[in-house]
Amino acid sequence: MSLRVIHDGPWLLGEAPHWDAATSTLYWVDIAGRLVLAWREGEAQPRRWRTPEPVSAAIPCRDGRLLLTLASGTALLDPSSGALVRWRALESPELGNRANEARCDAHGRLWVATMQNNLGPDGEGIPVTCASGALHSLDGGGLAQNWVSGVGIGNTLAWSPDGRTLYFADSLANRIDAWTFDVERGALSDRRPFVDGGPGEPDGSAVDAEGCLWNARWGAGRLIRYRPDGRVEREVPLPVRQPSSCVFGGPELRTLYITSARIGLAQAAPVDGALLALDVDVPGLPGHGFAGPDPLP
Repeated sequence: MSLRVIHDGPWLLGEAPHWDAATSTLYWVDIAGRLVLAWREGEAQPRRWRTPEPVSAAIPCRDGRLLLTLASGTALLDPSSGALVRWRALESPELGNRANEARCDAHGRLWVATMQNNLGPDGEGIPVTCASGALHSLDGGGLAQNWVSGVGIGNTLAWSPDGRTLYFADSLANRIDAWTFDVERGALSDRRPFVDGGPGEPDGSAVDAEGCLWNARWGAGRLIRYRPDGRVEREVPLPVRQPSSCVFGGPELRTLYITSARIGLAQAAPVDGALLALDVDVPGLPGHGFAGPDPLP
């Protein structure tokens, strides 16, 4: 395996990498920096769009726009014009939460976790003191449903190769759970522990073709590849202290793109906050775009 720095940024809170195979484009965000970023192989610098509030994910839609999960809810961004249309709120603003982890299942439904807002007005970090977050789903027609409450810091939304297991982490509890996932209905049942504890905190993840979960360990400077039974298969040390998420992309999905953050580090290294790429021997699973919105706002 070979590891390289794609862009050194540095970004405050790089997160939510998404590989769009149709355009060979990698999307990711800087949550605290309020940036959406996009990059293709060969481009010297990523394209970027500023958002009016913290943005936790950018996922392609069927009409060419990007679905954004903003602190206050969802919005649609036109990459060509930069026009932003707000769409659906996820929760009441009185809760004091913001959107965090967000990914789509194979049917194009959005799954998004909320958490207590931990960002100040200038992007500075604020401690999380309560488990006020939740896990929601949102279909193409805008129908939202709450599945899990009492979430501290929701992370890791990743599915097994057959789509029948959803992995979902609570970083505050240092735990990754597995859920039985009804592929057709998009429903969760049978919650069970997958990984309890471990170095650092579990952040974002990606699943490979062998069904192994690659998990970014925030604060521990490494990726851990877990077998489907939860056993550690390998650990990959990284030059960043706060790896935040990962996604498979590139030709044959054999590149693991890794986002990282420098927020909260008193003495950050130059590479903290960079976008990394790890070439792996087992290909990953493809990501999915958002099937909606329908009707289009």
